Amino acid sequence: MGLDDEIDVSELVDSRRPATELIGVRGKPGAVRRFRVVGVAGPATGKSVASSADRCSIGSHASNDLVLEDAAVSRFHCEVRADGRGHWLVDQDSSNGTELDGVPVVKAGLREGSIVKIGHSTLRFHLAAEQNVLPLSSRTRFGTLVGASVAMRAAFALLERAAESDATVLIEGETGTGKEGAAESIHRQSPRAEAPFIVVDCSAMPAALLESELFGHEKGAFTGASARRIGAFEEADRGTVFLDEIGELPPDLQPKLLRVLERKEIRRLGQNQYRPVNVRVVAATNRDLRAQVNSGAFRSDLYFRLAVVQIPLPSLRERLDDVPVLVEHFIGAMGLDPVAAAPLRAPDFLQQLARAAWPGNVRELRNHLERCVVLQQPLSVSEADETRGDGFTIDPRRSYSEAKRLVLDEFERRYLEGLLALHGGNVSKAAREAGMDRVYLYKLLHRHGLRS
Repeated sequence: MGLDDEIDVSELVDSRRPATELIGVRGKPGAVRRFRVVGVAGPATGKSVASSADRCSIGSHASNDLVLEDAAVSRFHCEVRADGRGHWLVDQDSSNGTELDGVPVVKAGLREGSIVKIGHSTLRFHLAAEQNVLPLSSRTRFGTLVGASVAMRAAFALLERAAESDATVLIEGETGTGKEGAAESIHRQSPRAEAPFIVVDCSAMPAALLESELFGHEKGAFTGASARRIGAFEEADRGTVFLDEIGELPPDLQPKLLRVLERKEIRRLGQNQYRPVNVRVVAATNRDLRAQVNSGAFRSDLYFRLAVVQIPLPSLRERLDDVPVLVEHFIGAMGLDPVAAAPLRAPDFLQQLARAAWPGNVRELRNHLERCVVLQQPLSVSEADETRGDGFTIDPRRSYSEAKRLVLDEFERRYLEGLLALHGGNVSKAAREAGMDRVYLYKLLHRHGLRS
């Protein structure tokens, strides 16, 4: 997760141990059991698909693995996903919903012979005896990301291939999984590494300002445009533009971004002619863009232009065996001496961390460790929540100014976390409601590691 300090992961995980021991699953490292989905009634009758990887998409759009000509089926209706724990049916926010064995579901476990009903079609799920072996990286680090679990090494394999190519990349994952770190690491290990890496947060500003941020403007193009501005696509010449939270891109800007991806040209606001740009685009989202395509909030043609290479980053709860590796990584990043680091390395403490849910993923783990360091004790996650909810812990052994600074830092962090959660991560809206300047809010968020 997004820090540059080097650690030797091999000291924490013996690379000679089979990966099945690392994650406690049966079968080959990175292997998932094959499956088939067969149409048994309605428009799906006679159609079937056999899995070749760990996911199988079902819907009416031609890009799905199983395409159904059913008017009641959404373009991207549902997915079957396989992992070390089993097989899962996941609805993609479809218009008419998904039923598993007669029960409407959002996500549910599949078993041999399960009946899936979508639209007017009925499907049957079958397990196969064979396994699909997923490509795994031999590395336990990719740029600023670290991990030795099978889930993370599978992500590293995709990231490595993306870095070697010049294709557009879409990184998917929950908040706090390290999407910006992955994007920058792709850039740093690509042929464009010596050129700029420019970040644009599509959720951080209103549409008019975002258009100027992306494409630039001429002097006098709009009220307040007192000088020419070079946009991100021109600024990143021969480099990479990272579009964070691409799911927040306003509808009126989506065709303009599509033109950039298709024709490699942009037009500044207030200018008539287009100019060519030589950039690579990496985008990231914590939303399900296919669900947004279903609802009409996101253009399907733009989605396919962005998702040339799709890289899903696993949540922390999907790779809890990486907790010791991540703890060691953050210990090194914080520069702790052996005495201060010892409580964070204690087996009992690491076991407590591995049992937590971590809805904020790796970012939440890092913040928790920093809190433990500040309070000089290895708090359990529940104890940290109590400390944050009931009041501040003050250490009278510290000087007045230092103790005050720590309390104010904790207040800021707690307020900002709550503010972002209240407004769904929308920085502009949060700034307005909090009565503060957006740029200043951004500085506070950056200071506390809540937004890169």
